[in-house]
Amino acid sequence: HVQLVESGGVSVQAGGSLGLSCAASGYPYNTYCMAWFRRLTGKEREGVATVDSDGGTSYRDSVKGRFTISRDSTNNAVYLQMDGLKPEDTAIYYCAARLTYDGGWCGLAGARYNYWGQGTQVTVS
Repeated sequence: HVQLVESGGVSVQAGGSLGLSCAASGYPYNTYCMAWFRRLTGKEREGVATVDSDGGTSYRDSVKGRFTISRDSTNNAVYLQMDGLKPEDTAIYYCAARLTYDGGWCGLAGARYNYWGQGTQVTVS
């Protein structure tokens, strides 16, 4: 039974930094794609950043240069370092994983991911 558990969500001031962590359990192999999504209040869920098993990354335009995604493949963990936070980054952040390679890119579409964490709230004021 695969589970993703996020941690690190807190309230920070604009311009500050915050790191999120996500640990995946129940899957003994290297996960193909791991990603972070977020849901702003009243908005649809959106992809923030993704990293594949080779370390390739992709970001949504609004976070490029401010957010950094990384992973620990040995432990199937993924991290999101967020710098230069803005009030518009306020959201519930979700970790997501696609376990196996299917010939496609990881990407930032939610439909590409099989497993999701419960979410962690990030508030920037």
